[in-house]
Amino acid sequence: MIDNILRAFPNLTQKQKEQFETMMNLYPEWNAKINVISRKDIENLEVNHILHSLAIARFVDFTSGTTVLDMGTGGGLPGIPLAVMFPDVKFHLIDRIGKKLKVAKDIADKLQLTNVSLQHGDIGECHDRYDFVVSRAVMPQADLIKLVRKNISTENHNAIPNGVITLKGGDLQEELKSLRNSEVIDISQFFKQPFFETKKVVYTPVRPLRQID
Repeated sequence: MIDNILRAFPNLTQKQKEQFETMMNLYPEWNAKINVISRKDIENLEVNHILHSLAIARFVDFTSGTTVLDMGTGGGLPGIPLAVMFPDVKFHLIDRIGKKLKVAKDIADKLQLTNVSLQHGDIGECHDRYDFVVSRAVMPQADLIKLVRKNISTENHNAIPNGVITLKGGDLQEELKSLRNSEVIDISQFFKQPFFETKKVVYTPVRPLRQID
């Protein structure tokens, strides 16, 4: 049931395997009630949504104690799969649509994810700082950075500087031309399924706003 995930991440613990298997059951159940994934695409849940989210885990191995904000999480992607992969990393999931966040909360609860917190609201209402902000193509990278710069921590805990990591597809040349320090990684080098041929991880280091006492 999670063969593609296991091939990509053969060293999962038994608990992680069970959590991913449970996730594979919960999303279709919820999607029948609240549309968090395209109804036509729910049959591709494992590859197009869970494994896609985990491309971030192939790009960066978050150190224990890292904090991550999932901006516009919807039903919990990419935050919930990443929270399973990194049980020692704290994930804060925020979305403006309450019914989608209800799905994310129920799935996080049923997976017994103690490293996940959720917030119903706008990013302007989120005042804490995080090492990284992750997102699945919520908006253009430059626009996202403007919104979340205040949320980037001034302390670094990882091998790469703090910043924004997004999952995107297609031609990004125009979108990223003002962000010359961005790194674009082809997900096809991590996963060989045809879905990933045009998919990218985009990482932009972000200089945080200085803390005002």
